[in-house]
Amino acid sequence: MQVDFYQLSRDPVHQVVPAIAARVLENGERLLIVEAREGEQDHLSQALWAAGPASFLAHDRAGCDHPALQPILLAEECTAANGATHIALTDGMWRDDALAFKRVFYFFDASTTDNARACWKALKSRGDVEPRYWRQEGRRWVQGP
Repeated sequence: MQVDFYQLSRDPVHQVVPAIAARVLENGERLLIVEAREGEQDHLSQALWAAGPASFLAHDRAGCDHPALQPILLAEECTAANGATHIALTDGMWRDDALAFKRVFYFFDASTTDNARACWKALKSRGDVEPRYWRQEGRRWVQGP
């Protein structure tokens, strides 16, 4: 399984996640976005609805009437009621439950760097996980060593 570490140094997570979500959907997969910080699900939801001038990324929140119909589901926990195979941890907190998914996108910033480092070390020693590191350079994402 693959875990992509995204170090946010330029843009807030709600500006980055829609592009990742769009790629997941283009590949025919579903996405669970896990965010536990107060009010951040609102920012993510607004960003997903405004993902592009001619489109939006359909989504809802855990606990909605028909979660199984949602291609993207926002939640506070790693429970994919929408059948997602991909998960985005957007609050900088690692959850071992994410390892049950096919692919993990783990976003962290300066305030959660220590968590990310500890997680990287733990995952790097496992034989069944391929961690990859991405950093922002201007408007681009560059894979690090």
